[in-house]
Amino acid sequence: MHVPDGFINVPVSAAAGVVAAGAVAVSLKGARRELDERTAPLAGLVAAFIFAVQMLNFPVAAGTSGHLLGGALAAILVGPFTGVLCVSVVLLMQGVLFADGGLTALGVNISDMAIVTTVVAYLVFRGLVKVLPRGRRSITVASFVAALLSVPATAVAFTFLYALGGTTDVSIGKVATAMVGVHVLIGIGEAAITALTVGAVIAVRPDLVYGARGLTQPLKLRVAGELVDAPAAEPAPAAARSTRPVWIAGIVASLVLAGFVSFYASADPDGLEKVAHDKGIDKKAEDHATADSPLADYGVKDITDTRLSGGLAGVIGVGVTVVAGTAVFWGLRRRRTNDTSPATVPEDVTSEKI
Repeated sequence: MHVPDGFINVPVSAAAGVVAAGAVAVSLKGARRELDERTAPLAGLVAAFIFAVQMLNFPVAAGTSGHLLGGALAAILVGPFTGVLCVSVVLLMQGVLFADGGLTALGVNISDMAIVTTVVAYLVFRGLVKVLPRGRRSITVASFVAALLSVPATAVAFTFLYALGGTTDVSIGKVATAMVGVHVLIGIGEAAITALTVGAVIAVRPDLVYGARGLTQPLKLRVAGELVDAPAAEPAPAAARSTRPVWIAGIVASLVLAGFVSFYASADPDGLEKVAHDKGIDKKAEDHATADSPLADYGVKDITDTRLSGGLAGVIGVGVTVVAGTAVFWGLRRRRTNDTSPATVPEDVTSEKI
């Protein structure tokens, strides 16, 4: 789904850039309410994990592959506003360092891959958790469905942008049918990755999953025939609530995925590349402005061993993304005022009820 330069004309790309800038500005403000001392460093980790998993293209049809977009995953783990920023950081790193996604199309990519995926996924997720039984399984199911629907939504959004500013004369109906069709298949992979990741985190630290906040009911005791709220338990010691084990596990997983597993990813073109080639909407695609970057195309320049070059590029990408993301989110956390403190759920209740 990384749109290169030349697919969408300059006026529409500029308009998408304005929309993206506005959404990022709103998200910067909203993220201050979502982040706290525990989740701020984890938001940078989520960005790095999304970068790593996006390197793992999986086959979805003959000659076509897909990869994680990450909006649903980020929104559910760290919140919708923070999620938009996580994916935006990833797209910026990919466009500038790895020549993946055009620079003039950065606004298009943020609007499509960061904003649409996050908003659609979180709205679907919140709607489902309100009607499903409260519990860990329901959160995982809601994550699966939300992620599944978010991917074809991006295909629809791209088709809309192409209808407004496509640089080639191709039937919009054909583009829409091809884009939505292949991205429904890609959405299944997105849903599986998202549900597995959310399920894994919620199994060990449900208090760190933003989407699980407020989903529990207070424990009840029957006193003199009436149900009353049970007194809150004493909070767990600070050491027991440390996010360090989760952070270490996450960064190790990201490094392994980007540095080693990515070598075995599918080499087939992704959904957008395949549709663009088959339908001819890539005729006016332009060379990337940073095509000569030392890390262009996810390889390290002058290293001839393909496995080593790709793995090292992946490790560098994870490192740069986690540093950039953590700097952004810690900066937002420090600027948050007392009156924007996020609503939290006592960890002991969350752990017992989910």
